[in-house]
Amino acid sequence: MESRRKRVLIAEDNPALSRVLEFNLTKGGFDATVAPNGLVAWQHATKEHFDAIITDQQMPEMTGVELCQQIRSLPRYEKTPIVMLTAKYLEMELPKIRDELNLSATFPKPFSPQRVVHEVQQLLVV
Repeated sequence: MESRRKRVLIAEDNPALSRVLEFNLTKGGFDATVAPNGLVAWQHATKEHFDAIITDQQMPEMTGVELCQQIRSLPRYEKTPIVMLTAKYLEMELPKIRDELNLSATFPKPFSPQRVVHEVQQLLVV
């Protein structure tokens, strides 16, 4: 019996970065779905199931914080691991945001895509 690959939603408006994350997550054993902004990610999250979510903070249509608030409002995503990526790492009140949104991890940009994949693997015990 073959086990199902874990699914990861990537909300990232930078096409090059989203491709790098998608490539590394796929190579790491995940099925990755890319959304070019928070609104499209929200639409995916309401129609499909994801085991983990990676989101950028600064995106058009809906920020990463807004996306996380929406996702956490859905009972099926209350405990889903969420990883936030941000170029505004030093400007955000990350401890407060981490607590309020129950974020699993945060990464300042630039970051190592392999470290993000490793973090997701640890969170999902792959």
